[in-house]
Amino acid sequence: MNGWMERIIRVDLTSGKVSVEGLNLKLASEYIGGRGLGAKYLYDEIDPLRVDPLSPENKLIFAPGVATGTRALGSSRYEVMTKSPLTGAIANSSSGGFWGPELKFAGYDMVIFEGKAAGPVYLWVGDDKVELRPAGHLWGKDSNQTQDIIRGETDAKAKVACIGPAGERLVKFAAIMNDEGRAAGRSGVGAVMGSKNLKAVAVRGSKKVPVADEKKLREIVEKAWADVPKPGMLTTYGTPGAVAYVQEAGVFPTRNWQTGVFDGASKIDGEAVNRMLVRRSPCYRCPVACGRITRIADGPYAGEGAGPEYETICSLGSNCGIDNLAAITKANYLCNELGMDTMGCGHTIACAMELFERGFLSQEDVGMRLNFGNAEVMVKLVEMIGHREGFGDILAEGSYRLAEKYGHPELSMSIKKQEIPGYDLRGASGEGLGYVTSCIGADHVRGHLANLEVFGVDKDRLGKDKPAPDRFATQGKAAMLIGLQNESAVSDSMGICNFLSAYKVGVRNILSQLEAITGVEYGLDGFRKVGERVWNLERLFDLKAGLTGADDGAPSRFLKEPMPEGPAKGHVFKLGEMLPEYYRLRGWDSQGRPTEQKLKELGLT
Repeated sequence: MNGWMERIIRVDLTSGKVSVEGLNLKLASEYIGGRGLGAKYLYDEIDPLRVDPLSPENKLIFAPGVATGTRALGSSRYEVMTKSPLTGAIANSSSGGFWGPELKFAGYDMVIFEGKAAGPVYLWVGDDKVELRPAGHLWGKDSNQTQDIIRGETDAKAKVACIGPAGERLVKFAAIMNDEGRAAGRSGVGAVMGSKNLKAVAVRGSKKVPVADEKKLREIVEKAWADVPKPGMLTTYGTPGAVAYVQEAGVFPTRNWQTGVFDGASKIDGEAVNRMLVRRSPCYRCPVACGRITRIADGPYAGEGAGPEYETICSLGSNCGIDNLAAITKANYLCNELGMDTMGCGHTIACAMELFERGFLSQEDVGMRLNFGNAEVMVKLVEMIGHREGFGDILAEGSYRLAEKYGHPELSMSIKKQEIPGYDLRGASGEGLGYVTSCIGADHVRGHLANLEVFGVDKDRLGKDKPAPDRFATQGKAAMLIGLQNESAVSDSMGICNFLSAYKVGVRNILSQLEAITGVEYGLDGFRKVGERVWNLERLFDLKAGLTGADDGAPSRFLKEPMPEGPAKGHVFKLGEMLPEYYRLRGWDSQGRPTEQKLKELGLT
């Protein structure tokens, strides 16, 4: 079999034992790799109900995809799987850059961490040499410092995935950072890493990922490369280019989602970010190069680093009522250094700002005035959260626990306790249904229907142009979303960036790459069946962890408060018109539980 390196590293942090074991190739063919295979190993090895996410009994799995490290387009991704301390559900957080390919080059498909080290450690993987090393001297260092120091101790070209102070202090939305700005950001995977006293995983490899038909893969990739829009919005502006579209649609998160239009949008859009641009920063094998290295030349926020991305601009910017791009960018740099999800961080601060302005949170509670638009306070709070200092210690628990503590959980704009991404549900119904049904909590890259609803005409799943769907309509959205969710599960399992998956080059092209790499003939139906299997497995994990259909809900603001202004004015999120159909089409019962027939069909019984 090809694509798979057929080896897994297992690390018992409690005993310090490191071992290498063979990959279960049957499971590999059924779940492919990355997200799917990692979820399967996690599901089989822990009890979702009884395991505390921050206990030694939880496991932390790093898994690149079967295509990661090959010549396939956008084949940079690796996934991190664990039980989330933020949501209590399954966590699956993805990152690009170069770390994932490097693990494959070293000869491994997965690293499984279990237990807890007595003191800080990091794992060094240099081809066949795998060892735990002490990391006491790294504890307290930020993510950039950590990567630099470890490269000095191992190999100048090593790729390092690590936590910063936020992960060490168990911030509920702590991230795992690699390549100075790439992040496995969502669901608090960095906190699980910190709970195990694991500071970093450093890798350097010299092997080649085996491919079943290299000539065929080259031909497919050349065609796919030609299909990628050039220069395209993402190449020209990066993800900040989305600001103009989302503002125009009236779904731009503003002042804790009280409205969908922001007066200062033009000050923080793609054009504005480009004025700070130093260079583009592409991931491995990426023709799009949406990543940005930026510089703030002078002033109190002077600095240089990666980003900000669109989601950062709305969470730390518009949703906090802030149009100071330098302050937003500085806060973004700090999140990267401290190791935090900018979305969880920014939207939690926005929640606190609304609590403050409504009088539910006092200046004495916070230690400062926490009004919308206060850029200086926003930047200060980011630092306080990362170090759990003062009021930052409360914010470090996320917006749901914050709002609940002060008696108003309805002001947390979260689903399954995870903060909602940057598209207002009232103006993008299918995107909202995706947030509600995501097994990891609200997330925008697991069937991103906003690509069609908000960004206009796009390619359909078979690569043909067709008009974008009515973003306010509910009919047909469940079926459309399920297809996207299943396909994104396969892309994540392959290690392919969603920007280069079905959205741009079509499912048939992605399928052809998978078959050329592995030598396995999945066919279109088999391809989608893998995605459906992965999605249902994640649902089973959540159900076993104690979540129910009642958790497939949305904040009352979106359900009951019509959008007050802009192009989406007067609309609410009509979840009740879509969720029953979604369950039915998924083969789930009325409570959102997969039926025995569906589980048998997918080989999950």
